[in-house]
Amino acid sequence: MRVLVVEDNSELVVLLTKALERAGLDVDGVRTVADAEASLRAMNYAAVVLDLGLPDADGLSLLDQMRRRRDGTPVLILTARSGIEDRVKGLDKGASDYLIKPFATEELIARLQSLLRRAPAPEGHVLTLGNVALETAGRQTSVAGKPVAVPAREADLLEVLMKRNGRLVSHEVLRGQVFGAAQGVSSNAIEVYIHRLRRLLTDAGANVQIHTIRGAGYLMKADTAGAA
Repeated sequence: MRVLVVEDNSELVVLLTKALERAGLDVDGVRTVADAEASLRAMNYAAVVLDLGLPDADGLSLLDQMRRRRDGTPVLILTARSGIEDRVKGLDKGASDYLIKPFATEELIARLQSLLRRAPAPEGHVLTLGNVALETAGRQTSVAGKPVAVPAREADLLEVLMKRNGRLVSHEVLRGQVFGAAQGVSSNAIEVYIHRLRRLLTDAGANVQIHTIRGAGYLMKADTAGAA
Protein backbone atom coordinates (compact mmCIF):
# COMPACT_ATOMS: atom_id res chain seq x y z
CA MET A 1 0.00 0.00 0.00
CA ARG A 2 1.21 3.50 -0.82
CA VAL A 3 0.77 6.45 1.55
CA LEU A 4 1.18 10.15 0.74
CA VAL A 5 2.85 12.26 3.46
CA VAL A 6 2.22 16.00 3.08
CA GLU A 7 4.70 17.72 5.39
CA ASP A 8 7.14 20.61 4.88
CA ASN A 9 9.62 19.52 7.58
CA SER A 10 12.12 17.43 5.61
CA GLU A 11 13.59 15.78 8.72
CA LEU A 12 10.13 14.69 9.82
CA VAL A 13 9.40 13.32 6.34
CA VAL A 14 12.53 11.16 6.54
CA LEU A 15 11.56 9.93 10.01
CA LEU A 16 8.00 9.11 8.92
CA THR A 17 9.17 7.43 5.73
CA LYS A 18 11.52 5.11 7.58
CA ALA A 19 8.89 4.25 10.20
CA LEU A 20 6.13 3.60 7.67
CA GLU A 21 8.38 1.57 5.40
CA ARG A 22 9.31 -0.62 8.40
CA ALA A 23 5.57 -1.15 8.81
CA GLY A 24 5.39 -2.42 5.22
CA LEU A 25 4.06 0.72 3.51
CA ASP A 26 5.39 2.59 0.48
CA VAL A 27 5.68 6.34 1.03
CA ASP A 28 5.66 9.45 -1.15
CA GLY A 29 6.55 12.74 0.53
CA VAL A 30 5.62 16.24 -0.69
CA ARG A 31 5.97 19.69 0.92
CA THR A 32 3.10 21.74 -0.49
CA VAL A 33 -0.61 21.58 -1.21
CA ALA A 34 0.11 22.06 -4.93
CA ASP A 35 2.50 19.09 -5.00
CA ALA A 36 0.01 17.01 -3.03
CA GLU A 37 -2.73 17.79 -5.56
CA ALA A 38 -0.42 16.74 -8.40
CA SER A 39 0.45 13.50 -6.60
CA LEU A 40 -3.20 12.68 -5.92
CA ARG A 41 -4.00 13.20 -9.61
CA ALA A 42 -1.15 10.95 -10.67
CA MET A 43 -1.46 8.08 -8.20
CA ASN A 44 -4.05 6.23 -6.09
CA TYR A 45 -3.09 6.28 -2.40
CA ALA A 46 -4.31 4.07 0.42
CA ALA A 47 -4.11 7.00 2.86
CA VAL A 48 -2.80 10.55 3.32
CA VAL A 49 -0.90 11.92 6.34
CA LEU A 50 -1.54 15.68 6.24
CA ASP A 51 0.16 18.56 8.01
CA LEU A 52 -1.86 21.79 8.16
CA GLY A 53 0.79 24.53 8.26
CA LEU A 54 2.11 24.20 4.71
CA PRO A 55 4.07 26.86 2.78
CA ASP A 56 1.53 27.57 0.05
CA ALA A 57 -1.83 26.97 1.74
CA ASP A 58 -3.57 25.53 4.78
CA GLY A 59 -3.69 21.74 4.62
CA LEU A 60 -7.41 21.92 5.29
CA SER A 61 -7.88 23.38 1.81
CA LEU A 62 -6.46 20.17 0.34
CA LEU A 63 -8.76 18.07 2.50
CA ASP A 64 -11.73 20.21 1.49
CA GLN A 65 -10.95 19.80 -2.22
CA MET A 66 -10.57 16.03 -1.84
CA ARG A 67 -13.94 15.66 -0.18
CA ARG A 68 -15.67 18.02 -2.64
CA ARG A 69 -14.62 15.78 -5.53
CA ARG A 70 -15.78 12.73 -3.51
CA ASP A 71 -12.27 11.42 -2.90
CA GLY A 72 -12.78 9.17 0.13
CA THR A 73 -9.09 8.38 0.72
CA PRO A 74 -8.50 8.21 4.51
CA VAL A 75 -6.75 11.36 5.76
CA LEU A 76 -4.88 11.48 9.07
CA ILE A 77 -4.18 15.08 10.09
CA LEU A 78 -0.79 15.44 11.81
CA THR A 79 -0.39 18.93 13.27
CA ALA A 80 0.71 21.08 16.20
CA ARG A 81 -2.76 22.68 16.33
CA SER A 82 -4.06 21.20 19.57
CA GLY A 83 -7.17 23.26 20.33
CA ILE A 84 -10.55 21.56 20.55
CA GLU A 85 -11.91 23.90 17.87
CA ASP A 86 -9.03 22.92 15.53
CA ARG A 87 -9.74 19.22 15.99
CA VAL A 88 -13.45 19.70 15.48
CA LYS A 89 -12.84 21.76 12.33
CA GLY A 90 -10.50 19.13 10.88
CA LEU A 91 -12.94 16.30 11.53
CA ASP A 92 -15.84 18.36 10.18
CA LYS A 93 -13.86 18.90 6.96
CA GLY A 94 -13.66 15.13 6.53
CA ALA A 95 -10.47 14.04 8.30
CA SER A 96 -10.49 10.37 9.28
CA ASP A 97 -8.29 10.94 12.35
CA TYR A 98 -6.38 13.76 14.07
CA LEU A 99 -2.99 13.40 15.79
CA ILE A 100 -1.20 16.24 17.58
CA LYS A 101 2.54 16.94 17.40
CA PRO A 102 4.75 15.94 19.13
CA PHE A 103 3.71 12.34 18.67
CA ALA A 104 5.00 8.79 19.04
CA THR A 105 5.63 7.07 15.72
CA GLU A 106 4.17 3.87 17.17
CA GLU A 107 0.87 5.65 17.76
CA LEU A 108 0.90 7.15 14.26
CA ILE A 109 1.47 3.73 12.69
CA ALA A 110 -1.25 2.14 14.84
CA ARG A 111 -3.77 4.84 13.90
CA LEU A 112 -2.85 4.66 10.22
CA GLN A 113 -3.12 0.88 10.13
CA SER A 114 -6.52 1.14 11.82
CA LEU A 115 -7.68 3.53 9.08
CA LEU A 116 -6.38 1.20 6.38
CA ARG A 117 -8.21 -1.77 7.87
CA ARG A 118 -11.47 0.19 7.98
CA ALA A 119 -11.14 1.64 4.50
CA PRO A 120 -13.24 -0.04 1.79
CA ALA A 121 -11.38 -2.09 -0.79
CA PRO A 122 -10.32 0.09 -3.73
CA GLU A 123 -12.55 -0.02 -6.75
CA GLY A 124 -11.22 -1.66 -9.89
CA HIS A 125 -10.41 1.44 -11.92
CA VAL A 126 -9.00 0.56 -15.34
CA LEU A 127 -6.73 2.94 -17.25
CA THR A 128 -6.47 2.42 -21.00
CA LEU A 129 -4.17 3.89 -23.62
CA GLY A 130 -3.93 2.37 -27.08
CA ASN A 131 -4.09 -1.39 -26.58
CA VAL A 132 -2.62 -1.17 -23.06
CA ALA A 133 -4.83 -1.52 -19.96
CA LEU A 134 -3.85 -1.20 -16.30
CA GLU A 135 -6.19 -2.14 -13.46
CA THR A 136 -5.03 0.22 -10.71
CA ALA A 137 -6.33 -1.67 -7.67
CA GLY A 138 -4.79 -5.06 -8.46
CA ARG A 139 -1.99 -3.67 -10.68
CA GLN A 140 -2.79 -6.13 -13.50
CA THR A 141 -1.51 -5.03 -16.89
CA SER A 142 -2.64 -6.32 -20.27
CA VAL A 143 -1.74 -5.60 -23.90
CA ALA A 144 -4.40 -6.33 -26.54
CA GLY A 145 -6.29 -8.26 -23.87
CA LYS A 146 -3.38 -10.52 -22.94
CA PRO A 147 -1.89 -10.34 -19.40
CA VAL A 148 1.63 -8.94 -19.13
CA ALA A 149 3.79 -9.32 -16.00
CA VAL A 150 4.95 -5.82 -15.03
CA PRO A 151 7.05 -5.42 -11.85
CA ALA A 152 5.90 -2.98 -9.16
CA ARG A 153 8.22 -0.05 -9.98
CA GLU A 154 7.49 -0.25 -13.70
CA ALA A 155 3.76 -0.50 -12.93
CA ASP A 156 4.01 2.71 -10.88
CA LEU A 157 5.67 4.44 -13.83
CA LEU A 158 3.05 3.08 -16.22
CA GLU A 159 0.20 4.33 -14.04
CA VAL A 160 1.58 7.87 -13.85
CA LEU A 161 2.28 8.05 -17.58
CA MET A 162 -1.12 6.64 -18.53
CA LYS A 163 -2.94 9.08 -16.25
CA ARG A 164 -1.08 11.95 -17.94
CA ASN A 165 -1.97 10.61 -21.40
CA GLY A 166 0.05 12.62 -23.94
CA ARG A 167 1.23 15.17 -21.37
CA LEU A 168 4.76 15.72 -20.12
CA VAL A 169 5.67 14.21 -16.75
CA SER A 170 8.85 15.66 -15.25
CA HIS A 171 11.74 13.63 -13.89
CA GLU A 172 10.99 15.03 -10.42
CA VAL A 173 7.35 13.90 -10.46
CA LEU A 174 8.24 10.42 -11.69
CA ARG A 175 11.03 10.09 -9.14
CA GLY A 176 8.67 11.10 -6.34
CA GLN A 177 5.91 8.73 -7.45
CA VAL A 178 8.18 5.72 -7.89
CA PHE A 179 10.71 6.16 -5.08
CA GLY A 180 8.98 8.56 -2.68
CA ALA A 181 11.42 9.93 -0.12
CA ALA A 182 13.77 6.94 -0.40
CA GLN A 183 17.43 7.80 0.09
CA GLY A 184 20.38 6.68 -2.00
CA VAL A 185 18.49 6.44 -5.29
CA SER A 186 20.88 6.95 -8.21
CA SER A 187 20.33 9.88 -10.57
CA ASN A 188 19.69 7.62 -13.57
CA ALA A 189 17.26 5.26 -11.80
CA ILE A 190 14.20 6.61 -13.63
CA GLU A 191 15.96 6.17 -16.99
CA VAL A 192 16.70 2.53 -16.10
CA TYR A 193 13.08 1.77 -15.20
CA ILE A 194 11.76 3.65 -18.26
CA HIS A 195 14.03 1.49 -20.43
CA ARG A 196 12.71 -1.68 -18.79
CA LEU A 197 9.09 -0.56 -19.18
CA ARG A 198 9.63 0.31 -22.85
CA ARG A 199 11.10 -3.13 -23.49
CA LEU A 200 8.23 -4.90 -21.68
CA LEU A 201 5.61 -3.00 -23.68
CA THR A 202 7.40 -3.43 -27.00
CA ASP A 203 7.90 -7.17 -26.46
CA ALA A 204 4.19 -7.50 -25.66
CA GLY A 205 3.16 -5.71 -28.86
CA ALA A 206 1.90 -2.48 -27.27
CA ASN A 207 0.94 0.31 -29.66
CA VAL A 208 2.03 3.07 -27.29
CA GLN A 209 5.35 4.89 -27.11
CA ILE A 210 7.17 6.54 -24.22
CA HIS A 211 8.85 9.66 -25.58
CA THR A 212 11.88 11.24 -23.92
CA ILE A 213 11.78 15.04 -23.76
CA ARG A 214 15.42 15.79 -23.15
CA GLY A 215 16.07 17.72 -19.97
CA ALA A 216 12.37 17.77 -19.04
CA GLY A 217 10.86 14.30 -18.63
CA TYR A 218 8.69 11.79 -20.47
CA LEU A 219 5.29 11.43 -22.05
CA MET A 220 3.34 8.43 -23.27
CA LYS A 221 0.89 8.38 -26.14
CA ALA A 222 -0.74 5.89 -28.42
CA ASP A 223 0.89 5.11 -31.75
CA THR A 224 -1.65 3.38 -33.96
CA ALA A 225 1.09 2.56 -36.46
CA GLY A 226 2.64 0.27 -33.85
CA ALA A 227 5.23 0.58 -31.11
CA ALA A 228 8.76 1.48 -32.10
